[in-house]
Amino acid sequence: MENFRKVRSEEAPAGGGAEGDGPGSGPFADLAPGAVHMRVKEGSKIRNLMAFATASMAQPATRAIVFSGCGRATTKTVTCAEILKRRLAGLHQVTRLRYRSVREVWQSLPPGSTPGQTPGEPAASLSVLKNVPGLAILLSKDALDPRQPGYQPPNPHPGPSSPSTAPTSKRSLGEPGAGEGSAKRSQPEPGTVDEDRKA
Repeated sequence: MENFRKVRSEEAPAGGGAEGDGPGSGPFADLAPGAVHMRVKEGSKIRNLMAFATASMAQPATRAIVFSGCGRATTKTVTCAEILKRRLAGLHQVTRLRYRSVREVWQSLPPGSTPGQTPGEPAASLSVLKNVPGLAILLSKDALDPRQPGYQPPNPHPGPSSPSTAPTSKRSLGEPGAGEGSAKRSQPEPGTVDEDRKA
């Protein structure tokens, strides 16, 4: 591919996959008309997405929000959904995974810049079809069907996680802990002479 450059990238027409999503219908067909759809892209800033999503979900008319992203934006999509679930308690979640077909068109470099290509030859093109994973996460204030695949109930303990209650040691500052003092070499008391040094 070193002798080619990418000319364009376009979404391939849907081939009637298992989910039956037509173009524009989305992964959640039964959404209310007032639902907010956030398309997360690779270059999106999380703070900008979260500012808009939080403001939208604060309105009483907005009952649901969908975060969707594909390719390199899937991790950012999950991060946005998890942040919103921590900020707003009681959100029901449904996650859907699907694949999007993307057709990339590559064209050979101009004549003369490629070794072995004669100047009068037309530029060759190459078409590549890729299946890119995509993720859509629905967060709803209203209860959803718990039997549908990908459902997660609301978190019973919202907010930041509390620090762990690990048992604290009751030893004083000068005492060695369990197993600490056995590896240290004992120091002689000042003013006493070691018997090995006398001999």
